[in-house]
Amino acid sequence: MAEFDIILWGATGYTGRLVAEHLLTAYGVGGEVSWAIAGRSGAKLDDVRGQIGAPAGLAQVIAAAADPASLDAMVRRAGLIISTVGPYQLYGSPLVAACAGAGTDYVDLTGESNWIAAMIGAHEAAAKASGARLVFSCGFDSIPFDLGVFFAQEEARRRFGAYAPRVRGRVRGLKGGLSGGTLASGMATQAAAAKDPGVGALLADPFALTPGFAGPKQPDGQTPYEDAVTGAWVGPFMMAGINTKAVHRSNLLLDHPWGTNFRYDEMQMLDGPPDAQGPGMGGFNFGAGGLPQPGEGPTEEERRTGFYDLLFIAEAADGRTVRAAVRGDMDPGYGSTAKLLGEAAVCLAAQPRAATPGGCWTPASAMGEALIQRLGARAGLTFTLEN
Repeated sequence: MAEFDIILWGATGYTGRLVAEHLLTAYGVGGEVSWAIAGRSGAKLDDVRGQIGAPAGLAQVIAAAADPASLDAMVRRAGLIISTVGPYQLYGSPLVAACAGAGTDYVDLTGESNWIAAMIGAHEAAAKASGARLVFSCGFDSIPFDLGVFFAQEEARRRFGAYAPRVRGRVRGLKGGLSGGTLASGMATQAAAAKDPGVGALLADPFALTPGFAGPKQPDGQTPYEDAVTGAWVGPFMMAGINTKAVHRSNLLLDHPWGTNFRYDEMQMLDGPPDAQGPGMGGFNFGAGGLPQPGEGPTEEERRTGFYDLLFIAEAADGRTVRAAVRGDMDPGYGSTAKLLGEAAVCLAAQPRAATPGGCWTPASAMGEALIQRLGARAGLTFTLEN
């Protein structure tokens, strides 16, 4: 029996503090979920505890990416580790290795698909052997999209007697800001692609996270067009690259219920024909202060007034459709992501190992309907049908 159900590593960072705040609000200290905060500085952990109004009883664990022994000690004290320490390709690999070796569950919020592919290749076998469930991309990347497709597909099966061979993901509305950590992760990925042409090829491949399987050519998500099925002009969405990979991995891990010829694209809805092509910010903004630095991000007011509204259209072979909406009640990248990540951790910790054994998972394949229900009850995420 582990000392803690959950240890939050990276609690002193911008997003980590928000996750800690959510866990405190939702579960308190010493309640149904035993949890602790972790980082490399005890003084900074003290500051976080004070900032979120946590009691002295909230335990602290000292662990640093550059100190493998401290990571090994930490993972053996927990049933599950939440990691908010990025860029993951710079700082996250030793922790994944430690969890995979110790049989400790793991969730993060990475959108670094090149790093996820590397972690699957390096640690899937060890995780299966130890029983560790490693679930990547449990924030806005990629829970609302991964579960949105899952939700729409389950309704298609119920309504039509079969899953849909094509799903469209559409961003109808989004308001939020970016943190310095997100920008640092993007810059790290760009630097990796510049050094290794193979990284660029991986980023462009929708099946980069399905080793051993490559499906059909996918719809063009880069060229704006008037989409009659959606009922609007659509254009590129900046986060489609990671989300589409997660969706295809979910299909693989669920044993291809949506078919080996499944097609999925993800675009943002436009008011009309665009003036110029190319990926837009899709509702993200940098604020009046310019580019944020690591540790900086949207204000509390910006997080509270942010939102997102996503549409998923599952299209049957005969043209009939299911239209499903996923909506978040705070800014996507931070206010909502903190709740998504925290609740994904609690959900995974409660998930029977018979249903989800050790391995490298996506949110939908690991937790599916259980996570949909928990996020609706605890994280302000709503799933509704529109036809």
